[in-house]
Amino acid sequence: MMITPHIWRALSLLVFTTLGLAACSTTPPAGVTPVTGFELTRYSGKWYEIARLDHSFERGLDNVTARYTPQANGTVEVLNRGYDSKEQKWHDATGTARFNGASDVGSLKVSFFGPFYGGYHIVALDPDYRWAMIIGPNPGYLWILAREPKLPDNIRQQLLQQAKTLGVDTQQLIWVEQNRQDS
Repeated sequence: MMITPHIWRALSLLVFTTLGLAACSTTPPAGVTPVTGFELTRYSGKWYEIARLDHSFERGLDNVTARYTPQANGTVEVLNRGYDSKEQKWHDATGTARFNGASDVGSLKVSFFGPFYGGYHIVALDPDYRWAMIIGPNPGYLWILAREPKLPDNIRQQLLQQAKTLGVDTQQLIWVEQNRQDS
């Protein structure tokens, strides 16, 4: 059988799509245990991004917030918002989150791009839901969130230590400036 350019393109697309989907893991990385006893209603609402590892989808943004809103169909609407100082404008991204399993385990998958989901695993959560630390599909994705624009130093140090034990390069964290009103 002769492989025509059309068949070659189709096979290449299939291989790249399969590899791309495999890279979008939604399960927790090895050694990572999401929190249990999770309550979505308490987690809902606005969170300030305190720190993150750099990725192209947030590069150059400060004053980043995330808002989680439960939907009637069991999904969660995710609205991320950040300010680009160079462009002097706000950027919004709306996505959908779904639980990976039981709704009382802080392990979700989030999509901002159609059928492609990435892991969102809450690995630390304040008993009063004042702060949280999230790791993605691997230790190259980490976010520290809080209900207020600042996080007490003792909590910050506690979360940094835990992140290090999970294999996160905490020296690469970006400490997000929170100096604007979200408008």
